[in-house]
Parts: sequence; C-alpha cells; structure tokens
Amino acid sequence: MRRHYYSLNEYYKRKFNKKVYKLSISGGMTCPNRDGTLDTRGCIFCSMGGSGEFASSSALSIPEQLNTAIEKVMNKTNDNAFIAYFQPFTNTYAEPDYLRKIYYEAIKPDYIVGLSIATRPDCINEEIIELLAVINRIKPVSVELGLQTIHEKSAEYIRRCCTLDKYDNAVTMLRKAGIDVVTHVIIGLPYETVDMMLESVRYVGQRTDGIKLQLLHVIKNTDLADEYYQGKFETLSLEGYTDIICRAIELLPPEVVIHRITGDGDKRSLIAPLWSADKKRVLNYINKEFDRRNILQGNNCKK
Repeated sequence: MRRHYYSLNEYYKRKFNKKVYKLSISGGMTCPNRDGTLDTRGCIFCSMGGSGEFASSSALSIPEQLNTAIEKVMNKTNDNAFIAYFQPFTNTYAEPDYLRKIYYEAIKPDYIVGLSIATRPDCINEEIIELLAVINRIKPVSVELGLQTIHEKSAEYIRRCCTLDKYDNAVTMLRKAGIDVVTHVIIGLPYETVDMMLESVRYVGQRTDGIKLQLLHVIKNTDLADEYYQGKFETLSLEGYTDIICRAIELLPPEVVIHRITGDGDKRSLIAPLWSADKKRVLNYINKEFDRRNILQGNNCKK
C-alpha cells in the first residue's frame, strides 16, 4: 500500500493556497440521452435532476445561483474562494454563444477561482475546446467526463449511448488544449466483477488528471430502481465497497487527483445502499481501512 493518496482538498490547497469549495450550479441544459437525439430515457441510474440534486435552480440567473450556493457553505469556510461547478445534466450541450455567456458569468466574481464543467465525452468538440481554452487562460478550467465504465456490455446496460473511443477522443482534445480532465467511474455496476471495476480504474488512471470514484446509488424513479426491486442485482456492502476503493487507489498513479472516494445522493430519494447516506461515517471507515492496510504493509516489509 502507498502511504497517501492525492485528495482534491490537498490539490486545491496546493493550487490556490487556501481551502476551496465547489458551488453547484445549473446551466439549464438537458442531455442527448434524454431529448431524443440518442434516447429519451437517460442513463439507467440517472435521477430526474440529472445527478445534480444539490445544484441551485436553473430558474435563477447564474449570479443568483452563485449567491444561493455560497449561503449554503459559508458556515464551513472563512476563505472566500470557490469553484463554479456546472453539475446537472450535460453542461456543454448547448449553442456556443449560450455556453460563452453562462461560463463568463460564472467566472466573473473575484471569489470564483476556477470553473468545473460536468459533461459527456460525446459532447466535446473543437468549438467548445476553443472556448474553454480561452477561459482557461483567465481562470483554471476542468472538465468532468461521465465515463462510468470501460466495458461496452456494461455501457449498453446503463444506456450510456457513448463508446469508449469517444471518451479517448475527448480526453486527447482536452489535454492537448491544457484543460484538466476528471473522469467519473461507478463502482458496483450490476453484473460487473471486481476485476472489471478495477480494469476501468486502471484504464482511466493512465489518461485522466483526476478521478471520481462513485458508489452506485439506486435512486427513486429510475429504471435502475425497477431492476433493483425485481431482485436482479444487489448493491455493495460498506466492507465490499471499501475493499474495492483501497485496491483502486493502489492502481492509480500518485499524481492523479482523487476527487471522490464515495458519494452522497439526496437522502429523500435514496433506495440503496442506505449505509451510504452517512457520508462522514463512510469516509472515516474507508480512510481507517486504508491506514490499516498501510500499517500491515509496513509491518510486512520489516520482516
């Protein structure tokens, strides 16, 4: 085991010399997996809110959303430094003029030190790259790509409607333009073995600047919830998930920033696994197990 993993908190402190929080906001976009371009049902696990339940309402202007989001976190920090995070749905899925408008509105305040954009790999093109590259010279930009898995059978099951080569393409374009890439990988997808999950992590680790390791959540009013109620799969236990996370971290190059080692969905809509609702307990459990394995490895090396 290595002694340490490169957390997002540490990365931000090195980059900005202070504690930084993300402000989740909405650009009011949809997704090609929902508007009929590729499908109308969305990914099998995706909530009605487009996996952005903590974002401010898109009915508000971008400045209003930022102010609303700041109010939610001001009791956690004395540092006036935030990342504007376009989170719900697909945040490059709009006309360039509209994207330019909302991105510039988001980075305008002095307290915004960077821009983070969650999107799909197949919604990255040269025109968007050019726009992001210009903004990246003003304030740092990172793009989060929803890959989830490298296995095509799993991708078909979750209705990703995006092939692995499109992810590789998007990563190549973004990194060539000097824009940081963060990749989402889901741990616990139905019918995937542990080895398959670790293969996805290993593959992504060789290509991305950062990674989000996300526990599979079963959320109300999703097709995944229907499959869960029919008994077609089981979710991971805390112990099982922790084992996979510790092994996944070992596969990642030390310079890859680990943005997330779990996730916390909206407790009102979470069906399973219910243990994941207590994020503080989960993080403590994972970190203690990581430390325990380090100690055991250290003892073995001394023998």
